[in-house]
Amino acid sequence: MAQTNSYFLDKKYIFHPDSTNIAPKSVIFEDKMHSMYRNRAIIYLLVALLSHALGHAQEGRSIFNFLNLPTSSHALALGGKNITLVDDDASLAAINPALMANVTDRSLCFNFLTYMKGSNAGSLNYVQNHGKYGNWGVGAQFVGYGGIIETDLEGNRLGTLTALDMNLYGGYSYMLSDRLTGGVYGKFLYSHYAGYTSIGLAVDLGINYYDEDHDFSISTLFANLGGQVRAFGDVKERLPIDMQIGISKGFAFLPVRLHLTLFDMFQWKSSNYSNGGEPVGAGQVILSHIDLGADILLWRDRVWVGLGYNFRRGYEMKAAGSSHAAGLTLGAGLSIKNIKFGIAYGNYHYGAPTLDFTLAYSFPRKPKAQSSPATPKTTKPKNNQTTTTIITK
Repeated sequence: MAQTNSYFLDKKYIFHPDSTNIAPKSVIFEDKMHSMYRNRAIIYLLVALLSHALGHAQEGRSIFNFLNLPTSSHALALGGKNITLVDDDASLAAINPALMANVTDRSLCFNFLTYMKGSNAGSLNYVQNHGKYGNWGVGAQFVGYGGIIETDLEGNRLGTLTALDMNLYGGYSYMLSDRLTGGVYGKFLYSHYAGYTSIGLAVDLGINYYDEDHDFSISTLFANLGGQVRAFGDVKERLPIDMQIGISKGFAFLPVRLHLTLFDMFQWKSSNYSNGGEPVGAGQVILSHIDLGADILLWRDRVWVGLGYNFRRGYEMKAAGSSHAAGLTLGAGLSIKNIKFGIAYGNYHYGAPTLDFTLAYSFPRKPKAQSSPATPKTTKPKNNQTTTTIITK
């Protein structure tokens, strides 16, 4: 999504002022008018969704909290809450749907997570280009808790119960300009615990601004906007609605990117935070909204090494008997041609550490036959944004 000197820009065609292929003024004006109305509609939608979130993001308990588990080893290595990482990684689209714009066409990604003892989690994501400006993606996230022993009040074993959480989602991202992208994911949520079932519907809405010339990325995400369709009992519980704001910045003189993400922006009551029975101060509440990360890019960006810290997780693990180091995360990844692999370490449960594995593959593109007098010559710049210069014979 690099900035270019152009009168008309989309994902496949760039017309330069010094080219003979300049769009007519009427076309340029019409395109600008469409962009203005489209951006205005998006602003109205953001305001409506923010009002909904403020009205329904009550403090306290929530359901479907497995949605807070990581679905990307790279994001986990940077603290676990990153929403601004611009990379060719389909698993990042599950975190912020606006990041689909950076993913290579026809990309498939599998993520596996070790959770509590006897429990495993994972996700599968697929992203494909659509039209001049868009990408669509689908995915699934699951958490299996293994067999749970069922007993009566006297402790006699009656059998084995099962527990499962699942999230099926699909959505679309659209390039609003050469630097601004919006995305939306719809979610079908399902939980089944020992004969009891809960179903929910939710929406994630994200927007990302990326300046490739200065390696600067900023995002806003509204996550899990929705509610329960079917409750476990008579009372419906709220979803883990969240608003997040993130910034990432790279440097021309160093192969390093720094990341800052603010999350849980609707939760500011001290009663929502734990300090091992001790009073929770204002400093802890503020820090519990911060996720920090840094990654180093090596070997022409084919290798990344990441380090992060999540303050809230550090406080919660300390209250459970661990140390502040429990908020620390780290990981590394490798990219070779169409295959990418990543691994990360973190702590999401006191009983055992969490390991996250990501494996991604981009299917090769089929060559297109050239039949017209004006032959598009396609190039593939950074972040897999396709540009085309028209060569007139």
